[in-house]
Amino acid sequence: MKTATTHSSTKTASPVVKQLAQVLADSYALMANTHDAHWNVEGAGFFSLHQAFQTQYENLFEAIDELAERIRALDAFAPGGLTRFARESGIDEFGGPVAAKDYVAGLVTAHEKTIADLVALRDAAGQTNDLETQDLAIGRIQWHQKTTWMLKSYLK
Repeated sequence: MKTATTHSSTKTASPVVKQLAQVLADSYALMANTHDAHWNVEGAGFFSLHQAFQTQYENLFEAIDELAERIRALDAFAPGGLTRFARESGIDEFGGPVAAKDYVAGLVTAHEKTIADLVALRDAAGQTNDLETQDLAIGRIQWHQKTTWMLKSYLK
């Protein structure tokens, strides 16, 4: 059996590609956590949270593809793999069913971490005059900020 060749674009990649790979890992981990919350949330707010989480993980799924394709457009290889994304994202899994407010609070923390990494991506892209990547980062920041605001509003 022949072993597939592995490509690691982030070892010698530009700062923009490294930040794109970080945001890709963040987004994948956040999508998985949001999907977990969607499946397992219970309580009085079930219907609204179940629907909100679905909308969020669907948005993240599309963003993941866009981020990976941007890495490829920059002539680098997109990272992959659940273990790698979990390790590189630094976003903790829920580890079992939790109360609705704890799902929401955990997602807020993950969104805030992702926003910080998106800001670093935006700034790296700006320094290299990569306006296309900067535009992608700005759009994602706006979505994550709006989602964070909505999640925080639920907690009040």
